[in-house]
Amino acid sequence: MKWVSKDVETYLTAKEYVDTAVIPLISVSFGNEMKQSASSTEFITLLTNYLERQFTGRLMLFPPFTFLKSDDLEDVFGKLKNWEANIEKNDFKYIFYITSDSDWKKYEKKLTGPLIWLPSLPLEHLNDSQKVSMIESQVKQLLSLFTQKWHENL
Repeated sequence: MKWVSKDVETYLTAKEYVDTAVIPLISVSFGNEMKQSASSTEFITLLTNYLERQFTGRLMLFPPFTFLKSDDLEDVFGKLKNWEANIEKNDFKYIFYITSDSDWKKYEKKLTGPLIWLPSLPLEHLNDSQKVSMIESQVKQLLSLFTQKWHENL
C-alpha cells in the first residue's frame, strides 16, 4: 500500500494485516552532486514502488524521508527517530529503511528496523524494460530479507 488516500482508506479497514512500514531515505544535493542525488532518488523510488507492489496488503510504503545532504546527519537522525516512534505507536511491527546514502550505515544499530543500503544503479541510459529488469533483480534479493525478518517473530 502506498501513502495515497485510496490505499490508506483500505489500510484503515484492514490494518491488522498491514504490519510493515517501508521508509525510503533520500538525500538531496546540489551543485556537482545534484545529478547523482537525482539518480539515487530515481533508483530508490523505482525500487520501493516495485517492492510495494510485491507485498501489497502486507506493507505500507511511506513517503520518502527527505533531507539535504549538507544537513547535520545527527539532527536528521533525531527527526527520523521521531517518525519511527510515531510509526511504532500506530501498530506497525516492522520498519524497513531503504537508502543509497552510505552515511546512514553508522546509524544502523540505532534504528528499530533493518537498514537496507543499496548502491544506486545508474538508470538514465536504460530503456523502460531494462529498468524494470534491473529493479526486479534487486527486489528479488530483498524479498528474502523481508520474509526472513517476518519469520523471526513467528
